[in-house]
Amino acid sequence: MDGRGLPAADRIRRRAEFERIYGGGGKIHGRYMTLFVMVNGAATPRLGVAATRKLGSAVDRNRAKRRARELFRRRKDIGGLDIVIVPRREMLDAPFAALEAEYVALLARRRDRPRVASTV
Repeated sequence: MDGRGLPAADRIRRRAEFERIYGGGGKIHGRYMTLFVMVNGAATPRLGVAATRKLGSAVDRNRAKRRARELFRRRKDIGGLDIVIVPRREMLDAPFAALEAEYVALLARRRDRPRVASTV
């Protein structure tokens, strides 16, 4: 790998972690993606991407995951949050600038809400 990958410490990988975030975190819908956000109790954010077969072929799912990881990499100054991005089909053809603007706006909407989920 060329060193640009997402380190293991920054990833959400286990099904139980995804389900904990789905159940206890906030859900924010956007045009290109849905975010599930939950405080993780650590100093650094972590990312999970849930690209299901409903999104399209393996090529489409992998492209959506690459775009989601790049959004996360560019905006890692968000503190200790666990974020799960569920891409929508529109994410595949959207300009990256539009994706980045929506991602920032969705995170800002999350901060406006006073909901804090437990980390247990």
